[in-house]
Amino acid sequence: MGDTFRRALMVAATTGMALTFLTNGAVAAAGHDERGTYINAAGKVEYQVHLPPGYRPGKKLPVVVALHGCGMTGFAENSMKDMTRFDRLADAKGFIVVYPSQDPWRNLLRCWNAIEPAHQHRGSGEPSLIAGLTREVLTNYHADAARVHVAGASSGAGLAVVMAATYPDVYASAASLAGGEYAFDKVKPDPDAVSPVDTAKLAHAEMGPRARQVPLLIEQGSADTTVPPWMADRLASQWAAVDDLAPDARLDGDVDDMPDATRRVDAPGERPYTRTSYTARGGGQPLIEKYDVEGLAHKWPGGGTGPYADPLGPDMTSLMWDFFADRHL
Repeated sequence: MGDTFRRALMVAATTGMALTFLTNGAVAAAGHDERGTYINAAGKVEYQVHLPPGYRPGKKLPVVVALHGCGMTGFAENSMKDMTRFDRLADAKGFIVVYPSQDPWRNLLRCWNAIEPAHQHRGSGEPSLIAGLTREVLTNYHADAARVHVAGASSGAGLAVVMAATYPDVYASAASLAGGEYAFDKVKPDPDAVSPVDTAKLAHAEMGPRARQVPLLIEQGSADTTVPPWMADRLASQWAAVDDLAPDARLDGDVDDMPDATRRVDAPGERPYTRTSYTARGGGQPLIEKYDVEGLAHKWPGGGTGPYADPLGPDMTSLMWDFFADRHL
C-alpha cells in the first residue's frame, strides 16, 4: 500500500470523511455531513447539512432545502437523503443540501403540517422553522443567499409550496413532487367549490409586499392514489394565477394556465413522461414546469433507496437541479 493511499485512509478514519475510490487507484474526497438544530417559538427542527467536496468557507454555493414526506425522516431511517440521492448530485454540481426532519411531537406520522392554517403563514409555525434553519445555514456556511431553493415530496411538497408563498424573498424557486396547492385545506372538503384562482389570491396575499414570480417545478405520477393527478393540475393553475398576480396584483393574463410548450419523452429504461411548461407573456424562462410521469405511484422517480423510491427514471433529482440551477433572487 502506497504512502499517499495510506495517508488518505488515516485522514478518513480521523475525520469521518467519505472517500470515493477511483479505478486508477487515486482517491477522491466525497462531501461530508454536519448536523444542526434550529429552535424558535414554534418548536425545534433537527437537520443535516451535506457539504460537497468543493465547499470552502467564503465560497458562496447554492443551497437546496429538501423536505421529506409522511413516515419519513430527513437523514435517518427511510430518509429524503437516501430516496433522492441529492448528495451525489451536490458533489458533482457543487451545491449544499439541507435535510430537515419533522419533530414527531408536532406530527406522530412525521408529516409536515402544511395543510393546517397554523402552518401557512410567515413568522409562525413550520414556515418560520424552515426559514429560520435556512438562514442559519446561509450564515454558518457562507452560502449564496440569492440561490436558495426548496424541494419537497408529498407533505414536504405541500410545505415547499407554502415556503414559496410565505418566504418568496428567501427561496429563489421551489419544487413539488406529489403535493398540493397553497391553502389546500380550503379545497379538501369540496374541490368544486373553491377554484385555484381563489387559493392563488390567498397565496398572493400571504406574499404581501414581497410578492414575486417564484418559479415552480411540479411532478406527478399518473398512478398516484395518495395524491391524485388532479391536485397537480390545480397546483399548476393556482401557481399560474399567483405568477399573474405577483407583478401588479391584477389577473390580467400576463401568465395563464394554458401550456406554452408540451413534450412527451419516452426514453429506454425510464417511465414515459410529459413535460409541460408555462411562460410569461413576454417570454423568457418557464415560470412553471410540470412533469406527468406515466404509471408512477406515490414515489420518487429515479430514486435511490427506501419504500418511496422508484428505481425507474426519469431522474427527478437531476431534473429538479436543472430547473433550480439558473434561478436566483
